[in-house]
Amino acid sequence: MASTRRKPGQLGPQVEGYRTWLADRGYTPQTVRNMLADLGRLGRWMSGEGLVAAKLDEEAMAAFAVARQAAGRGRALGPRAMMPLLNYLREAGVTPAAKLPQAPLGALLGDYRIWLVRERGLAEATVLRYENTARRFLQQQAMAGGVLKPAGLAGADVNAFLLRECGRVSAGSAKGRVAELRAVLRFLYLQGLMPLRLGTAVPPVGGWRLAGLPPAVTAADVQLLLDSCDRSIDVGVRDFAIMTLVARLGLRSIEVARMELRDVEWRAGELVVRGKARRQDRLPLPAEVGEALVAYLTLRGRTPAGVRRLFLTCHAPRGPIRADLVGDVVERACLRAGLPRVGPHRLRHALAAELLRQGAGLVAISQVLRHQDLATTALYAKVDLTALRQVAQPWPGTAR
Repeated sequence: MASTRRKPGQLGPQVEGYRTWLADRGYTPQTVRNMLADLGRLGRWMSGEGLVAAKLDEEAMAAFAVARQAAGRGRALGPRAMMPLLNYLREAGVTPAAKLPQAPLGALLGDYRIWLVRERGLAEATVLRYENTARRFLQQQAMAGGVLKPAGLAGADVNAFLLRECGRVSAGSAKGRVAELRAVLRFLYLQGLMPLRLGTAVPPVGGWRLAGLPPAVTAADVQLLLDSCDRSIDVGVRDFAIMTLVARLGLRSIEVARMELRDVEWRAGELVVRGKARRQDRLPLPAEVGEALVAYLTLRGRTPAGVRRLFLTCHAPRGPIRADLVGDVVERACLRAGLPRVGPHRLRHALAAELLRQGAGLVAISQVLRHQDLATTALYAKVDLTALRQVAQPWPGTAR
């Protein structure tokens, strides 16, 4: 009797490889079966359209989704649902890599990204932020009749853009916009696309150092956040390890996300931290932090094959976490503990404040937090209000 199983058409040779690829990324068996069924549907559609795998791209995927919807067959498949398959086919070399945008603006932004990495040595997250600001600025100011014309920019255009940006962000973020705007203007000048050095026309943003008190998070509140993690489940074990690194060692979100398995040197009792500007530091590994990491690393099925990052997502597709997940972890802990929502950077502040309260000097705190400038650490001298009251002079005419 002939088999009634439908053949996967053009993508038949990719079935087993795709099955293994999905399993390595933590997809459940049922999800793998569903996604293999989608592969078969796509392969049969390709056969009917005379489309070979080498021509498969986002446009072809969209056409397949439209054809399937028009035929009224089963569930609708959006672009996101088909991206894992397209990513696999590209990694396997079956289909060509994604095409880079060829529009003038897209090409210019691509060159700008390369310049930021090679000439400025900026980290990936910083490059993305600079690129986003450059895209908004050029789209709003340098496009005339759909054509990119940065040579026509003037100082008034630069100031108008900055005023709009400052109207929707904080003073600290506005300072970042100034640096990002100056960078793209310098790039345009160096590339000969603009005759004037308009970077000097970007005004500074008022927002003086040490002008305010950093928000306080007490040591008791930090312990409440740690205790809120449910360590009977895998996600809770991972989140507890992440928050312990932030709360006890003052690591930044990006430093947690970048951490690799080799960075934990168990015999030496040290932790390698990959910080800003490609800087690497060594910190002692406290017992509390080490125990939290051991509990996480010994979870069954924690690591997909070939992944060297320490912290991974808990749901498919399994892979390294992004820096913004650290903020999500801290915010969820705040909700569970019934505390006001704070970000992971507040836990760095809390660590510095607690060290100061216990008598540590600013130099020691600066070394723990890995500040390059002691003036940055001086901000935390203001949070010890009890000590400040001991040295404050009475106001004339009042009793102390």
